[in-house]
Amino acid sequence: MYHEETPHLHKPRYGTIQDDERLSAEEMDERRRQNIAYEYLCHLEEAKRWMEACVEEDLPPTTELEEGLRNGVYLGKLAKFFAPKLVSEKKIYDRDQTRYQRTGLHFRHTDNTVQWLRAMESVGLPKIFYPETTDVYDRKNMPKVVYCIHALSLYLYKLGIAPQIQDLLGKVDFTEEEISNMRKELDKYGIQMPTFSKIGGILANELSVDEAALHAAVFAINEAIDRGQASVTMGALMNPNAMLRSIQEALAQDYQDSLGQAKSLKEGQATGRRCSIATEEWDVYEELLSQQEIQSSINLVNTQVAVQQVNDAISAQDESALLATLRLPALGLLGVQEANSHWYLEHLTTYCQNKAKDSGTSVGLEREDIQKAISSCNDFAEAEKRKLEAVAAINTAIRLGNAADTVEELMNPEARLPIVYQSAANLYQTELFSLQLQGARSGLGHEELSVAVEMLSAVAVLNEVLDTKDPQAVIEQLSDSPLGFSNMDQDNLHRYADTLMGLRAQALAEGQEFLTWNDVQKCIDTVNVQVHEEHERIIATAEINEALNSGDPEQTLAALLLPTAKLTGVNPATARHYHEVLQHTKELLCQSSGDESAVLWLDQIQEAINNANQDEEEALSLAGVVAEINRAVQQGDAQNTLLALQAPSAGLRGVLPECADHYQTQLATQQDHNSTTGRSGSVWVRHRVKDKYDYFYNLESQEGTWETPEGFENNDSQLTKEHIQNVVSGVTAEYNREQLWLANEHLVTLLQARVRGHLVRKAHAQRLEYLRTQEPQVVKLQACWKGCKQRKIYKNRMSVLQNSVVSVVKIQSMVKMWRAKRKYSQRLQYFKDHEKEIVKIQAFLKANKARDDYRTLTGAQDPPLSVVRKFVHLLEQSSLDLQEEQDVTRLREEVVTKIRSNQQMEKDLNLMDIKIGLLVKNRITLQDVVSHSKKMNSKKSKMSKEELAAGGRQGIKGLSKGKRKKLEAYQHLFYLLQTNPSYLAKLIFQMPQNKSTKFMDTVIFTLYNYASNQREEYLLLKLFKTALEEEIKSKVDQIQDIVTGNPTVIKMVVSFNRGARGHNTLRQLLAPVVKEIIEDKGLGINTNPVDVYKAWVNQLETATGEASKLPYEVTPEQAMSHEEVRAKLEASNQTLRSATDKVLNSIVSSLDNIPYGMRYIAKVLKNCLHEKFPDATEDELLKIVGNLLYYRYMNPAIVAPDGFDIIDMSAGGQLHSDQRRNLGSVAKMLQHAAANKLFEGENAHMTPMNNYISQTYEKFRVFFQQACDVPEPEEKFNVDEYSDMVTLSKPIIYISIEEIINTHSLLLEHLGAISPDHNELLHELLQDLGDAPDCEALLGEGAVDPNDPNKESTLSQLAKTEISLTLTSKFELLDGDDKDMKALMMKTKKLVVDVVWVQPGETLTETLETPATAQQDSEHARIVEQRAVQDAQTPEGLKSSQAVLEDRQLPLEQKKRKIQRNLRTLEQAGLVTAKNKYQDLINDISKDIRYQRRYRQRRKAELVKLQQTLVALNSKQAFYQDQINYYDTYIKTCLDNLNRKNARRSIKGDRKGEERGSKKGKQQSLKYTAARLHEKGVILEIEGLQTNQLKNVMFDISPSEEVGDFEVKAKFMGVEMEKVQLHFQDLLQLQYDGVAVMKMFDKAKVNVNLLIFLLNKKFYGK
Repeated sequence: MYHEETPHLHKPRYGTIQDDERLSAEEMDERRRQNIAYEYLCHLEEAKRWMEACVEEDLPPTTELEEGLRNGVYLGKLAKFFAPKLVSEKKIYDRDQTRYQRTGLHFRHTDNTVQWLRAMESVGLPKIFYPETTDVYDRKNMPKVVYCIHALSLYLYKLGIAPQIQDLLGKVDFTEEEISNMRKELDKYGIQMPTFSKIGGILANELSVDEAALHAAVFAINEAIDRGQASVTMGALMNPNAMLRSIQEALAQDYQDSLGQAKSLKEGQATGRRCSIATEEWDVYEELLSQQEIQSSINLVNTQVAVQQVNDAISAQDESALLATLRLPALGLLGVQEANSHWYLEHLTTYCQNKAKDSGTSVGLEREDIQKAISSCNDFAEAEKRKLEAVAAINTAIRLGNAADTVEELMNPEARLPIVYQSAANLYQTELFSLQLQGARSGLGHEELSVAVEMLSAVAVLNEVLDTKDPQAVIEQLSDSPLGFSNMDQDNLHRYADTLMGLRAQALAEGQEFLTWNDVQKCIDTVNVQVHEEHERIIATAEINEALNSGDPEQTLAALLLPTAKLTGVNPATARHYHEVLQHTKELLCQSSGDESAVLWLDQIQEAINNANQDEEEALSLAGVVAEINRAVQQGDAQNTLLALQAPSAGLRGVLPECADHYQTQLATQQDHNSTTGRSGSVWVRHRVKDKYDYFYNLESQEGTWETPEGFENNDSQLTKEHIQNVVSGVTAEYNREQLWLANEHLVTLLQARVRGHLVRKAHAQRLEYLRTQEPQVVKLQACWKGCKQRKIYKNRMSVLQNSVVSVVKIQSMVKMWRAKRKYSQRLQYFKDHEKEIVKIQAFLKANKARDDYRTLTGAQDPPLSVVRKFVHLLEQSSLDLQEEQDVTRLREEVVTKIRSNQQMEKDLNLMDIKIGLLVKNRITLQDVVSHSKKMNSKKSKMSKEELAAGGRQGIKGLSKGKRKKLEAYQHLFYLLQTNPSYLAKLIFQMPQNKSTKFMDTVIFTLYNYASNQREEYLLLKLFKTALEEEIKSKVDQIQDIVTGNPTVIKMVVSFNRGARGHNTLRQLLAPVVKEIIEDKGLGINTNPVDVYKAWVNQLETATGEASKLPYEVTPEQAMSHEEVRAKLEASNQTLRSATDKVLNSIVSSLDNIPYGMRYIAKVLKNCLHEKFPDATEDELLKIVGNLLYYRYMNPAIVAPDGFDIIDMSAGGQLHSDQRRNLGSVAKMLQHAAANKLFEGENAHMTPMNNYISQTYEKFRVFFQQACDVPEPEEKFNVDEYSDMVTLSKPIIYISIEEIINTHSLLLEHLGAISPDHNELLHELLQDLGDAPDCEALLGEGAVDPNDPNKESTLSQLAKTEISLTLTSKFELLDGDDKDMKALMMKTKKLVVDVVWVQPGETLTETLETPATAQQDSEHARIVEQRAVQDAQTPEGLKSSQAVLEDRQLPLEQKKRKIQRNLRTLEQAGLVTAKNKYQDLINDISKDIRYQRRYRQRRKAELVKLQQTLVALNSKQAFYQDQINYYDTYIKTCLDNLNRKNARRSIKGDRKGEERGSKKGKQQSLKYTAARLHEKGVILEIEGLQTNQLKNVMFDISPSEEVGDFEVKAKFMGVEMEKVQLHFQDLLQLQYDGVAVMKMFDKAKVNVNLLIFLLNKKFYGK
């Protein structure tokens, strides 16, 4: 970004070095390059400001302008500015740049650049300034583009079409960083910076004759300026050839002074630059003023004089003079209108006064100030006009009576009224119509409308607030709104709110839509009256309480009768009772509240009055009823007495008609008693009401009172209610008891029966008690009698038995026999019924024994021979073992073949993608695309297995001894490379980066069969570990180098684990959650505030149908200032958290699914870094682990799941941009979380997610720690140094002839680096092989026809022929040689196994010394014979060596003797000892048994894994085949279109056309001189030749028979020097790879893009 007038930034220094500096040559060159970059930035800023002035639109910042021009949109808009007839707005592609911002550059963006070039051609700008389309689109030469814009600005200015471009050199500042970055960009271009100062001279050279006259006139003006005479200068300026405008003779001296100063300044600047510019490059306009500069000076003088005239008119307050001055052409003011002249004078006068006040002195106005004032006044006048029109429209709408139209007019922004609510349309219409009727005929004015609308809007808002039922909101609205209600009391606001809400609800129920202002004011007045009345009632209540405190009933009555109290039902005759009741109520209130000063409230007083009145009524009624009862009793009529007692007002309980007589009797008795004992002459009777109050009743007048009558005497003969109730209750209770006995007679009878039963049981119990006390005597009596009876029976039985002894014995024997037989039968049946359980028990016992033996075998330090003997049969290879080995070998071969085939198909498809992309840009490459497609299809069927087999027999796999020896040497070499990882680890880092990557992808993964079994995976991991340790040790200087760089081993590990073997893992890990995110149609994650803002604006415009007043182009900060954008971003962030959590949970919960190799390398990486950087924290190490496991391994698969086969995609199918953005957002979140990198800077709007990032990192941290917690490969795969010796099959690899030769060559080339010790095994193996062979040597004689013209191509194809190598170690076994102790140990163990299998013994010594029995010999012979049959059926690759087979065919005794000899040899070598009876040998056999079991388990697992891998590879191959078919269809469509196009051409052609076509059937060659090609920019330079000698070089370009091939001949002075074959496909490939310059003939430097353009234009009509 540029910054004007920023004091803390420094401009680069120009000219000579300052005296206090002593710079070196390098520093001077650096200073010069910095200055060039600064000058270029200034020119960029000049072009930017000029274009902004032309297109009236802001352009990107200066440092981003080059990138912003690439899509050509701004250039197209510039073309529309100066050539509107040629370039319309519709012709500008992507003019709002939405596609560019969404997907980047599109090839159609070049149309904009072409439109610009055509527009410049239409106005006549010389073509020498034109850039190429690729200079803009591909950013090949942006300085040329800026140079062209400067030339265009000068040219358009001279034509009077565009403003003059500014000279900002040294006037704008840039940071050192911006200048350095631009310098680097200029270095990338590799071109010479154009001389911007020469534009004027170049334009002059390119002008016509008339314009040359202009050039001469400008020279004359410069000479006149130098003379210093104003008249002479004026004469030169008036020359028509000078094409100068607006010249005023009166200002001649001013012109002379201004032009003289400008020329002096330019000459001074030129003097400083002349020393650094060659003479031949010097331009005359470096010192002279150009026509443009002269016109600028004239315009400046004219403008200054006109501005002074404006200031004079303002000072004189002359409106007409001011208007005339403002219309002067020199000022060039826009929009001056005579109708607004008084506004201009007023506004400019005010502005001058304010400016003078600020500065303290009288200051004149500048042109910019005047233009601003005019624009402001015009806007104000226009706004006033529109306001009056809007007011008239409002009055019309009010008169018409349509509420919707009225509101629409009121909402018109031009009316400048307060806010209007559309929902209150009827309110506005009704009220405004009333005002209009009351006012003048002309209608309401703006001020009246403003006041009325403001008040009505406030009323509408108040109605809406009332609908919310929120009292606080209503109070705020009443307090803050401009409603202007009168008589509002702040203390009554809550009452107003409650009353208004009730009134609003009532109005809605009655169908009234709004409360009007009058309704609200009336409600306020009503509330005020109510509050006043309530206040007076409070005063009355206080007086009543004071009267109660005084104790005077009359004073209480007076207080109760106060009108302000508004008490009802107050009867003066009941004054005392009111007093008593109120006193009692107050006492209760004091007791309940605990406050002696408590007072009664008005509602409590009213309630007490009501209660007292009710007491009055009840007391009078009761007294009358009691008097009636007394009269009835005196009359002696029981029925009348009963009726009186049953009167409801008496309130007596328990009165029964059956007891009427008894009531009469008892009451009369009581009445007589009272008359006897008391007074009976008085007419007054006292009654007690509610046990508290006395009520006096007059028997004669039948009236009562609460006051004590004068001379009161109570009539005691009268029964009171209490007396009557006592009598009634007693009589009723007596009657109820009598009825109760009668109703329960049967119960009385039952009670008596129970009592009698009790008496009987009591007598029986007494009898039993007596017998218990006599129990001994009773027992004696019973025993004597029973003994007598038994003795008699016994004697009789003995007599019978003695007479039948024989029969008794016989019977006893038969019974005993029957019982024993029955017991046996039951036991036997029990066993039969539980046969399954018995079998289980026996099996359990046997299994328990076997487990004990196996624990002894695996856990005991020295397992006994008797235990080992039980398991030796497990070492025998069964037919199932052989079958599984064959299946594993076959599947391994298929997997490796499929992997290599898929890799080749993927490369071909990638190349096809490139070619089709080039086809889109250059249609002539269609033939090359078709050719490549045919090659792809032919590769699949080019070489059958029979041909490969034949080649194998002829080549290195031939039957000759030499070829066999060569084959074995290579098998030994690759075995050593496979098992010793240090060689390959060092070789990787000896090669360049590009070669090492290819070497890893082909040779290394092939050598380890892509880790298709556990042995090879183990060895490959050892290689990875060794190479990683080597790389960290030698190439990593800082711990962050692993993250910022691209470590070779890390890249190799990730590539391998994301390949065929890791594909299923990544798919299982990520496919479900990625698929869920993709298929969620409602998921939209967009965290870019600018994009969210634009989408919101579009949504508003779509919803309202009106253009939004919001700006469309905003910065992120401006976008975030809108609440809606923040809300949408928050929702998007919430969605992003949810989606990220899903992916994170899937990753964290699938720890066991991550390949062991990835986890192990992560562990090695962490340990190695910790060892090299011991000060590194655990977090730093775990971030590196996270970079490997997440960022490098998982992140690309999340971002592009279709590219990593995470999801299934049909051929040609692709993800939607929204889906990619969702996945990219999730991946970005996880990437920040894995590295614990918080959002800041450009991503400041994402800072709310930082807390979530930290929480997620903690989960990742635990995950990374657990991922590194894995066992070592030896423990994981159970591999040791003997593993290869006991496996049944040897390792086999499948490698091509070309890869064998490349590996051999690389080993010989870097042998000194990877194996400095000449005694190492690698040197010996390479000496056996000799020099690296060529392809024919390994393929065999006759593989290629020597006379075949395509011999090289055929050899290249045959070099990809794959052969299988069975890897063996040259130093492992020598057949028949027993000096190798390890081999002898193996043979001895196999013999011992054969012996102990058939002959038992406690120790090996005992077994060998004990002679075998005949049965043991026969058993051994049977085993040997069975093994011979099995060996005969075993495939060659799985057979044991001949020496081993011969040993195992020996008889049993001979084996024993050989074992004894071998044991003595081993004992001499210290491997076994007879002291422990050769227990060491037995221990080794037990280890072999354990390993054999684990090997079988691993083999089964490997078999399943290979099958799964093969299925995945077949699926991937099918996918690639679908893509090939898709491309074939696309190519066929292209060919069909091309044929139809050619057919149409042939139909249109006439006979002459055919003749012309026949003549042009063979295209003619092109001939150009090197000088012409240099002018076109095709040739940049030719080494050894000066520019002026290029005209002596002639190039002849002619097409060959093959489409796209050209032959280029070079001639110097007519003598043919060289010729070269040029392939158009190679040029396109160079263009695709970004190569701008190539060498031809090893001397000529050629611009690739321009050469392609030339060939397209001349040969293909493009």
